[in-house]
This record gives sequence, structure tokens and C-alpha cells, in this order.
Amino acid sequence: MPPPIRRGVGPARLLMALGYLSLAAVTYWYFHTRATFLQSLPSPPSPAPVAATNALVPLEAHIMSKCPDARDCLRELVLPAMQKAHEKVNFTLSFIGKPTDEDDGVACKHGPEECLGNIIELCAQRLYPDPKTFLGFTMCLMRDYKHIPQRSLVEDCALEHAIDFNQLNDCATKDDGAFGIGMLRDSVERTAKAGSPI
Repeated sequence: MPPPIRRGVGPARLLMALGYLSLAAVTYWYFHTRATFLQSLPSPPSPAPVAATNALVPLEAHIMSKCPDARDCLRELVLPAMQKAHEKVNFTLSFIGKPTDEDDGVACKHGPEECLGNIIELCAQRLYPDPKTFLGFTMCLMRDYKHIPQRSLVEDCALEHAIDFNQLNDCATKDDGAFGIGMLRDSVERTAKAGSPI
């Protein structure tokens, strides 16, 4: 058997080893001096502090409780928007009507029953400020808007949305009805200021 071939450190291997060492030295020098250089630079100005806000986007629907167009608007526009962005929106309902100066009341387009329906929906919003509750209740009433403000409809929708009917009734009739009329008048005036037509 022939003797094993011994390979010595030939010039090619020596050059390769020196090349690797040189490459390692240059790489070390580059990153070390770069890090030192970057540390010596003044730090960039910090951006202006951003206030952590949970500011909600206001969304207000101006409706009439006995209006089929309002029902369609809530069902086709407001509900889909609220389902997608409810955590980012401060939703409120306001009502369309006309303040009456002679008695500090409100005239509603679809008559006194609509005014009472508006008051009931405002009371639900006041007592249960979570839009999932008061908007659900309002939508329940408006599915059968022709029968607003019949007691059986209001009771059924209150039950469906875990709203205390007696609290609604107390709110609507507080101070012989003056409290509810006052809420409705404020709401109607807010709608007028927003430029919603009567």
C-alpha cells in the first residue's frame, strides 16, 4: 500500500487563510468603528409626544321614531357602520321636530304619538348609554314603527334588550312629562343647529 499523501501548508492554503483573517479584521473594524461613530452622533430629536387619546368619533343620527325612511337609514347605514366601528364611535340619536314657543313643547311630523316614541327612545338612550342596548331597542321599535308608542310593543322591545320598562316609563313621565318633553326639545334644537331639515 502506498504511503499516505501528506499535504503541507502550500502557498494556496496560506493565501486563503490570510484572506479569511484579513476579511475578518476588516469586518470587525468596519462594524466597530461604525458603532462607535453612531454612538458619537447626537441623538435625533424625539418626536413630539403623542397624547394617548381614546377620543371617539362622534356620530349622530337625526331621526323620527315613526318614519320609515329613518328605519331604513338606521338599518342600512347606521347599524352596519356601528357593527364595524362601535368601539371607535360615540353614537347618539337626535330627533327631528319643531319647537313650539307657545307651550315650550315640540311638534312632531307624524303627530303626538311620534313625539312620545321619540321621548321613549331618548329615555332608553339616557338610561342605557351603550349603543348596543339603546340602538337595538330603537331598531326593535322601528321594525314596527306604525305601532309606536303602543305599550305592548315598547314592553316587548324592552324585554328583548334587557331594558327596564318601568324605568323607561318613569323617565318619560317624570315631572308630569316635563322631563321627557325637555329632553325632546333639546334634541330637536340640536338637530336644527346641525342643519337637518324638518
